[in-house]
Amino acid sequence: MKIVAVLPTWNEADNILPLINELLGVSRHLEVLVVDDDSPDGTWKLVAERASNDRRVHLLHRTTERGRGTAGIAGFQRALELGADLVVEMDADWSHHPRFLRDLLEGSRSADVVIGSRLVRGGGEQGRNLLRTLITLGANLYLRVLLRLPVRDCTSGYRVFRRSTLERFDWNALRSTGPAIVQEMLVTARAAGARFNEVPILFEERRAGTSTFNSKIMLAGLGAPWRLLLSRPAVRML
Repeated sequence: MKIVAVLPTWNEADNILPLINELLGVSRHLEVLVVDDDSPDGTWKLVAERASNDRRVHLLHRTTERGRGTAGIAGFQRALELGADLVVEMDADWSHHPRFLRDLLEGSRSADVVIGSRLVRGGGEQGRNLLRTLITLGANLYLRVLLRLPVRDCTSGYRVFRRSTLERFDWNALRSTGPAIVQEMLVTARAAGARFNEVPILFEERRAGTSTFNSKIMLAGLGAPWRLLLSRPAVRML
């Protein structure tokens, strides 16, 4: 059983190496794939050096394309090329703490997609102001109802996917270039017949660096679900 944790990064030099170290301690079967969009702070250089000395660490250094959506797509595809049986997706700023990963992996025994959820019993957020918490609640209600997703935390980027589900994806048909890729993958997995499970996590504010979240991203996120609703899921026909 090979597990590959995909970490899309942008200016995470202060976080990435300690995070890699902790992730590798979760399981001897786990490998880390960092997908970096040519970060000006040299995140990719740190990972490249580490990867040169550790077979369990991989780097996908993207120099001609940027964006959370395309980085996620490229990362999942590379993880499959590496032979992953389970692909973990998570943020690289410690908001998704590795201490919850064993629970997510355990949840994959009975599900095809496991979500680290803030919105089930035992889950929550720490270090966030009331406005951001309200935005999280409102956005998830909006997405869950509009897209008819069978999960409570539709915006969580801390997930585990089984290979058998990802192999049903038509990767060239995925259209989200930004954060909406999180929901597009859920919609696609649902169309592929995936079984879902949610495991409680505590979402924490980033340890270092600056968040890229802003009002422009939030407004774009409100419109993206309508495109997903009207488009055909990117699922390969059997």
